[in-house]
Amino acid sequence: MTINKHILLAVSGGIAAYKSAELVRLLRKQGATVRVVMTRSAMQFVSPLTFQALSGHPVHSELLDADEENSMGHINLARWADALIIAPATANTLAKCSHGLADDLLSTLYLAATCPVYIAPAMNQAMWHKPVTQENIQKLKNHGVIVIGPEQGDQACGETGFGRMSEPAEICDRLMAEPTAQCLSGFKVLISAGPTREPLDPVRYITNRSSGKMGYALAKAALKAGAKVTLVSGPVSLAAPAGADVINVETAAQMHVAVIAKAPEHDIYIGAAAVADYSPALMENEKIKKQDSQTTLTLALQKTRDILAEVAQLPNRPFTVGFAAETHDLEQYALDKLARKNLDMIAANWVGRDQGGFDSEQNALQVFWKEGQRTLEMTDKNRLAEQLISLISERMEHERHNKNTA
Repeated sequence: MTINKHILLAVSGGIAAYKSAELVRLLRKQGATVRVVMTRSAMQFVSPLTFQALSGHPVHSELLDADEENSMGHINLARWADALIIAPATANTLAKCSHGLADDLLSTLYLAATCPVYIAPAMNQAMWHKPVTQENIQKLKNHGVIVIGPEQGDQACGETGFGRMSEPAEICDRLMAEPTAQCLSGFKVLISAGPTREPLDPVRYITNRSSGKMGYALAKAALKAGAKVTLVSGPVSLAAPAGADVINVETAAQMHVAVIAKAPEHDIYIGAAAVADYSPALMENEKIKKQDSQTTLTLALQKTRDILAEVAQLPNRPFTVGFAAETHDLEQYALDKLARKNLDMIAANWVGRDQGGFDSEQNALQVFWKEGQRTLEMTDKNRLAEQLISLISERMEHERHNKNTA
């Protein structure tokens, strides 16, 4: 049991507020001390008396509390907490926090908090998928906020999709977990991420839909696990992970040069980039003009070099992990790629579907190696990255043990 961990729970106004009552019970069962903050709209869904009875402490709802000795309740609560969790976090709450607004106790606490901050989003699936909501989520992540969920399933409105608040047990486990084990302490990890751009002329290029989110999440997870990380990144709109050595490239050829140069000095290589398989055989020096007499345009493409396969063939190669994004026959193609390129592991995921994959905040992976496989279920990409990093460490330790006992 964890003793005397101070958890500050901020409840905003959504139907999922009823789940937060169970979260208080579970946290206290784990030995935590819980104090609850509620917005006025949250009190329309669940009575403050419920949270007071479960937490054993009065519920806070006013920004300026006359009962506080210095009338600075938000500062006192923020300094008291070891962790702040906003659950449920509505779209409105996400917007206010991401833009630094402070017009109530909850949003002011977020700005005043110096402890780790967690949010558990909960809203209608259409609201969750709205670009502005995703932009707000990304801003919060860039500010260091840890996002838990949301999950997919039936919603109170009768619709189905992402937007359900994660279950209280999952949130409790994340809050009460000990700091991530430094399973990669002392290791050097090389990660490639994002798309490549293959120029046709000075203004056009061929590319793909990769956002780089999975690769960047892996870089953050590896850093968290104690590794020294080098990130070779194609063009993305993501903030560089703090602590990583980032090498920015644009084309497949540039990524090849960077990865092959760095791979020999690293213990692990994770090829999460969506590298172009083909590039234009000739880049025009001037913009290709549309010809009224032509209804079609033929482009000559040439195969790019296989970065992943070349890393796997290096002398004293790093532990090599590939990715396979598939639209069909996922297992067949992943196992073929694993064997053909002589990889240590391959992480396969579906693309071109309604959930997960490119441009999404969530993903799921089917991970294969020569002796087995493991399914990593659909979840937030940051959480998924941590699971994959842990699995890579586990498999490396397994192989090291086998070599030592052979």
